[in-house]
Order: sequence, then structure tokens, then C-alpha cells
Amino acid sequence: MPLLENNEAGLYCAAGDFYIDPRRAVERALITHAHSDHARPGAKAYLCASAGVNVLRVRLGKSAVIEGWPYGEQRHIRDVVVSFHPAGHILGSAQIRLEHRGEVWVVSGDFKLHSDPTCSPFEPVRCHTFITEATFGVPAFRWPPLETVVPQLQAWWRNNQQLERTSVLFAYSLGKAQRLLALLEASAGPIFAHAAILRFLPAYQAAGVTLPAVEPAEPATVRATGGRALVLVPPGTARSLWRGEWGKIATAYASGWMLLPSMQRRRGGSARGLVISDHADWPGLIEAVRATGAPRILVDHGYAEPFARWLNRNGWEASPLCGERTAAASVQGELVELLEQI
Repeated sequence: MPLLENNEAGLYCAAGDFYIDPRRAVERALITHAHSDHARPGAKAYLCASAGVNVLRVRLGKSAVIEGWPYGEQRHIRDVVVSFHPAGHILGSAQIRLEHRGEVWVVSGDFKLHSDPTCSPFEPVRCHTFITEATFGVPAFRWPPLETVVPQLQAWWRNNQQLERTSVLFAYSLGKAQRLLALLEASAGPIFAHAAILRFLPAYQAAGVTLPAVEPAEPATVRATGGRALVLVPPGTARSLWRGEWGKIATAYASGWMLLPSMQRRRGGSARGLVISDHADWPGLIEAVRATGAPRILVDHGYAEPFARWLNRNGWEASPLCGERTAAASVQGELVELLEQI
């Protein structure tokens, strides 16, 4: 029997009697990070990296039973030696290492290798079986260096100020927004954020992450800046911006998907696309897999099947964790072209 098996509730470890990032309510859940597709309410007890306790508490609520372990500390859960290791995805994100009878598995969760001032960097963990994400698992996805993206963001903000247009930047409320805030030149003007972003800021500040002063994004307060402000909002709030409450605005989206022309068109022809992601790009995925030394790779999320196919052609024993599943739903028009690169 494999150390982990995928059932209706999620990844289950029978030897330790626990789940990793379960999809349903379970007795004990080990959590890689606090994004809602990995950390769901309902479990009787949660275990995560110590650095992730505060953000997980915001996600799950005060009543959730949450325990944190320091990165790298090994403890037993029944017959399994378990430890958490930095994944570089968001604050508190972790890879979970499992060792049982000499066999080592690592569940990466989501991860990236690019630098991020808001979380611990990715740490390769040697293992026999590595479960990797493949959100951007085709060669088209190669992130530009932050040294070029951040100046683009600052220049876009300054140009909007000259035109007296409020700069509205769409970014995920946990992880992406805080990373952008930490990278911004705060003296450029007032910064506002949506409540969904603000609620996570105390956890980042408690972890010692340096962030600029940020005010609640109330339309009247933003309008009073005369177009000097930068406002961070989650992508799901886009529709509310077109009611005119904010005055004149310019919009931009910060996402790895902005590499695809179709995604930029879908977000509106006048919106700026800033390519910055909290996931590994194609070279990062390959580098991470190699660093583990694992001969067997299971691939989850995104372009799982094509990435597994590439790995099989290049010396690994690889397969999708949940059968064939790709990111095709969001990029149908470019899928064929992308897959031809594998």
C-alpha cells in the first residue's frame, strides 16, 4: 500500500491516520498553506507550519483547533515521521515530508522558487516520491525577474497620477497582495486595500514582514486623493468598480496568467497585465523536481498530464495524481499551442 492514497476526502495517510489538504471535513488535517482550496473548514484538528498559524486562523475562524510546528522539526504521528519545510508560496506555506519504514514522500502543496520578502524561501527536500503542483506546467510560462516587473508597476502608478486616475491593482487577497505591498515604493502615494486583503495584514506584520501604511478602500476617501492613490482589490470585485464610485480609474492585473494574450483581452483591453506569480514557472518546476532527487513524481493541479508526460520522457516515473486534468478551462484558445511545446 502506498504511503498516501487519494480518496474522496483528499490525500490520506493510513499509517498516520491523517489527511493532507482534505476536501471534506476529517478528524485530522495537515495543511500546506492557508489558501481556500487547500485549507477548508470542518476538520476537528489542524496541523500546519508555525509560520502559517495566524493566516490559517484568519481563514478558518477563532473556533478552529490549530497547532503549529516549526519548520524542519520532526515529530511522530503514529508510525509516520512528519515535518514541515518552506515552500516559498505565501506566508507559512509548507511542503510536508512523511517518512515511514524508510520510505520518504514529500507533498509540496503550492510553491515557487522566485524571491519573496513575505515568506521563507523554497527548501528542496530529498525524497523517494515527490508530489508537485503544475499550475503553470508548460514551457510558455517563464516569469520575468522582479527587478523588471516592480519598476513597471511603479511607472504605471506614476503615469496614472499624472492623468489623475486612481490606480486599481487586482491581486489575490492572500499572498499576492501582501507580496506586492512589500515590494512597492510606498512614498509614491497613498495606498488603499479591500477588506479581504486588510484582514490578513496583521498576520504578516506579526511575522515581521515590513509593509507600508494601508488604509481601507472607501470610495469617498480614495476619490479625495485626486487620482494619486493605488488601490489593491481581489479580482472578484471587478464589477463594482464600473459604478463610478471611484472616479476615474486605470486597472491592472498581477498574475502569471497575464503572459497569455487571451487572458489580458478577457480582462479588458485597457487593463495593464503585470506578470508576477506565487507559483513556480516551467523552469522552477523542473528545478524543484531535480532538487528532490525523487525518482517518482506525482503531479497535481493545473497542467498535470502534460507535465507528467514531459517528466516521463526525461527519465522520471511520473503520473497525474488525479488522472488527466489540465488548466484548459481557463485558456482553451491557447491550449493546443501550449501543449505542442511539450
